[in-house]
Amino acid sequence: MSSAHHVGRHVLTLLHTGADYFPRLIAAIDSATESIYLETYIFADDTIGRRVAEAMQRAAQRGVRTHLMMDGFGSAGFSPARMEELRATGVQVLKFRPEISWLTLRRQRLRRLHRKLVVVDDRIAFIGGINITDDLPDNGLGQPRLDYAVEVQGEIVPRIQVSMRRLWTLVSWTNFRRQRERISWRPITGRQRRVAFLLRDNLRHRRDIEQAYVRAINAAKREILLANAYFLPGRDFRQALQQAAERGVKVTLLLQGQIEYRLQHYATLALYDDLLSAGIEIYQYRASFLHAKVAVVDGRWATVGSSNIEPFSLWLAREANLAVSDRGFAAALRASLLDEIEQGAKRVEPSAWKRRGLWVRIVSRVSLGMMRVLTSLIGFARGQDDV
Repeated sequence: MSSAHHVGRHVLTLLHTGADYFPRLIAAIDSATESIYLETYIFADDTIGRRVAEAMQRAAQRGVRTHLMMDGFGSAGFSPARMEELRATGVQVLKFRPEISWLTLRRQRLRRLHRKLVVVDDRIAFIGGINITDDLPDNGLGQPRLDYAVEVQGEIVPRIQVSMRRLWTLVSWTNFRRQRERISWRPITGRQRRVAFLLRDNLRHRRDIEQAYVRAINAAKREILLANAYFLPGRDFRQALQQAAERGVKVTLLLQGQIEYRLQHYATLALYDDLLSAGIEIYQYRASFLHAKVAVVDGRWATVGSSNIEPFSLWLAREANLAVSDRGFAAALRASLLDEIEQGAKRVEPSAWKRRGLWVRIVSRVSLGMMRVLTSLIGFARGQDDV
């Protein structure tokens, strides 16, 4: 499923799972004539990873300036031999904060590159939550991870490229690498009204994504539909959702139903009581792992990106979302989410939830307490960011 929408001076194509995303990404790389910038949290040395790597190698060999940046933790398993192979064919490769020993206590190690961005020739961009990895997890379910990305063409693409080039330069300097090209520091234009590129970093954009969500939730009049893989919002975000439900807005959450990370999973369960009591509908996605980070408000505002609603994403990681004010785009995303809810999710019934077992109650409360301790440690890690 993919659908194109003309929004202002942009063409936005909503991409559903890797089945939509990877063919269009590889085709864009193969069409490049000038430059490619690709950032990802995970770059796996699997079938998909090799296909994307080979496309970047082909581009570099025909003279395209090709840049690949991967996170040092998320891509810690990326083969050194594969990296040298990329570099040998002309692909420039950087690791964002290469992983260090767990015995080394540095607060910066928690700050990760979690955004998933690609810009080709300053004319086409991709933004979303899909890593460079086979999205069919080895979980025996036979279904791909549920995730989304957007292919973007239009006047916001240069702004995305400026952000990526700036980070590339900064990481190059931090790693004491010599710059291989002169960076043109183009000014970033004012915020777009209908299509906005939202960043989260540890400098000027610490809360941009979270605030965009809360503004949209506070302005909602009819419906909020939110799907998020790792959902552990702070008090202000939870209160915004609860107040929206209490004023008559239909609030629907699509959350993780499969246990991927036990601590986060059970900590989220501890929030269900208050959310259900406020009249919020909760669905657990069971068909596969949920990896989406998207929302639709009132059928006209939508966001797709890499940011989870939990402390690591909202406080530490570098994230990127696209916010779109357009009924056609929002309707396409809403329809896809409702279909996923109908086909692959199970509603959490308040009456059944009240009868859950003692073991679940205990584990969820303990997990929430542990996450709060970790959150306090994250507070120590916050502050001026040097990368």
